[in-house]
Amino acid sequence: MPRIPLLLPLVLALTGACASTIPNRDPTGEVFPTVVGESLAGEEVRLPEALAGRKAVLLVGYVMETQFDLDRWLLGLAERQVPAQILEVPTIKGLLPGLFAGAIDSGMRSGIPSEDWPSVVTVYGDAGRIVELTGNETPRNGRVFLLDERGRILWFHDRGYSARLILEVDRLVRGDR
Repeated sequence: MPRIPLLLPLVLALTGACASTIPNRDPTGEVFPTVVGESLAGEEVRLPEALAGRKAVLLVGYVMETQFDLDRWLLGLAERQVPAQILEVPTIKGLLPGLFAGAIDSGMRSGIPSEDWPSVVTVYGDAGRIVELTGNETPRNGRVFLLDERGRILWFHDRGYSARLILEVDRLVRGDR
């Protein structure tokens, strides 16, 4: 068991090194692709279907270094009490990470309180669909999506945290102009 913590950084480093670069793009107006992930609570989650009927904010990260960016978005959304379902979606493309999914998810569970596990949905096998949607030229920046009740992307941002943009997302969720 002591080898797993040593393997995790290696797996995450290889994930970034082996991935092909796809140009960044803004998918606003498109429907979020159907992907299957698993929450840290162990439940299978089909996105965007699991969010049907309500607006949702998805915080997508492609590499471990994205966590700092996503943590700021999470804090801002929580402080603002944005009335939407908020999911953090670690998206890890490649065969090698899929083989170590259990170890990677276990590492994430160790740093996240169990009451938050249902709101963290890791996507492995379908990760390429999300990467193709947004591109991965700047993998350390989080991808922030606001989805409508049917899974259409109302708003998208991938250039780092912005307090001003938290207010914009909040207004859009509440229907204010």
